[in-house]
Amino acid sequence: MEGLISGTAVALWLGILTSLSPCPLATNIAAISFISRKIKRTRYIILSGLLYTIGRMATYTILGILIITSVLSIPGISYFLQKYMHRVLGPILILAGMVILEFIPLNLPGLVGGVRTQRRIENMGHVGAFLLGILFALAFCPVSAALFFGSLIPLALASRSHFLLPGIYGVGTGLPVIIFAFILGKGTQATARAFNRLGTFEIWMRRLTGVVFILLGIWFCLRYIFQLF
Repeated sequence: MEGLISGTAVALWLGILTSLSPCPLATNIAAISFISRKIKRTRYIILSGLLYTIGRMATYTILGILIITSVLSIPGISYFLQKYMHRVLGPILILAGMVILEFIPLNLPGLVGGVRTQRRIENMGHVGAFLLGILFALAFCPVSAALFFGSLIPLALASRSHFLLPGIYGVGTGLPVIIFAFILGKGTQATARAFNRLGTFEIWMRRLTGVVFILLGIWFCLRYIFQLF
């Protein structure tokens, strides 16, 4: 139970950090701009923010289920992970931390549709908010890819969590949109001030997370590969 609680907390934090990273933050700002078109209707704003987050959560949950189920369904890989997962996790965490700190460049093709596709979705009301969450969740950038594939998936594999941890991660990636949806109901000036503070917060939190990942990776290597303690 303690492992599940700690894993859930880590998954939520990884999702929040992902949402504040430059590329996902830009998509979240676009989502908030889409939601704020109906700013006179507070209920519409809040509902759209929730649907957007649900779209992101569903996407990451499905991806997590597909990846984890596929990996664990292969006997050889499943046995390897059961026996050597702690040894593999160390180097993975170190690499993920280096990508997060931008020590290692990583170029990924975006999976987001073109401008026309996004505009069509934006004109679909509540359904559009849900689809926008799905679309933007697939827009992986180096940091979000490192956090999802390099950190969350190994964590989910280690705990054999097919859907809970990926789903919690998805909630974390959309949580800022829900918060700003509520703030929008109080006024755009408050939202603007909050956005201005996110940049500095994200930089330091990303650096801290990257350093923690590297230190944890080193500890896992020393403990399970070199067996020094």
